[in-house]
Amino acid sequence: MGLDIGGTKTAAALVGTDGEVLGRRLAPTPAASGPAAVLDTAAGLARGLLDAAGAGPVGVGTAGTVDPTTGTIRYATDSLPGWAGTRVADELAERLGRPVRVTNDVNAAALGEGWVGAGRDRPHLLLVAVGTGLGGAMIRCGRLATGARGAAGEVGHLPAPGAERLRCGCGRYGHLEGIASGTGLSAAYALETGLRMSGRAVAERATAGDPAARQVVALAGTALGRALAGLVAVLDPQAVVVAGGAAGALLPGARAAFAAELPAAWADVPLLPAALHADAVVVGAARLAGDTVPTPAVADDERTRP
Repeated sequence: MGLDIGGTKTAAALVGTDGEVLGRRLAPTPAASGPAAVLDTAAGLARGLLDAAGAGPVGVGTAGTVDPTTGTIRYATDSLPGWAGTRVADELAERLGRPVRVTNDVNAAALGEGWVGAGRDRPHLLLVAVGTGLGGAMIRCGRLATGARGAAGEVGHLPAPGAERLRCGCGRYGHLEGIASGTGLSAAYALETGLRMSGRAVAERATAGDPAARQVVALAGTALGRALAGLVAVLDPQAVVVAGGAAGALLPGARAAFAAELPAAWADVPLLPAALHADAVVVGAARLAGDTVPTPAVADDERTRP
C-alpha cells in the first residue's frame, strides 16, 4: 500500500509484489484547509484499498523534508500550508489502525525507479526530479541514504554557473534549482524577454523555435548535466535517473553536457529518463512499506563508524 501526498493531488495505490499497480485512487489535496484535512483525505483514499493490501505497514511519500525516525515533517514549502511539524506517521497510523512509514516524495520516487523502473537492477542510484523545483535522492546498496536530517540528495542547492541572477526556492541566488527547474526556466525567460510565463510554456516555445526560449532551455540543460557529472564522481552511482515534468525539455542539453564532463572512470554511467512517471511515488512508498528493515535515520558514516 503506497500513498503520494502532494500539494495538488493525493494518490493511493495497491501495489503487487512485482511492483505492478493493481488499483489506485486519486483526489485533490485540500491543502488550503490545513494538515488535518490533508491527512483525512489520504486516509480516506487508503481505506478503500486496505482490505486487499493485507496486514502490514502503509508507505507514504510526501512533499517536504521528513524526519526518517519519527515520520514528522521537518520543513515544507507553501504548497502545503502548515505542513511543517505535522506528525504524518503517527496521525495516519491513528486513522488507519496500522503502522505507517513516511519519506520524502522524491525519495519514494527513487525507491520506485530503483525497484521496477529505469534503475532496476542497479542498487546504487542517483535520482533527480526536475519539476517546479529541483529535488534529488540517493539509493545505496538498494536502500535510501537519508543523511542525518532526512535531506540527503538535495541537489538543487548546489552552486551553478549561470544562475547568479536567478532565485532558488530556498531564497538564495546562484543555485542549481534557480536555473534547472520549471521556476528557473520561467525566471530566466523573464530576464531575457521581460515576459513572464510558466516553465512549461517556455519549454513549448523552445520546441516551436523561439530563440530566447531555446537559449534558456539549453543553458538550463547544460547546467544540470554538468552538475550531475560532478555528482557522479562524488557519489559513484551506477546510473542517474532524471524524473519530473520538466525533465523532457532539459534532457537533450543535459545529456550532452553530462557526457562531456563525466570523468573517464565513470564513462559507463548512463543518464536515464524515469520510467514510472506518475506512479513512481506510490510504487516507491509501497516498497518502503514492504521493507522488512526500515531505512535507519542515522547518517551513512554513523552506521559504519567503529
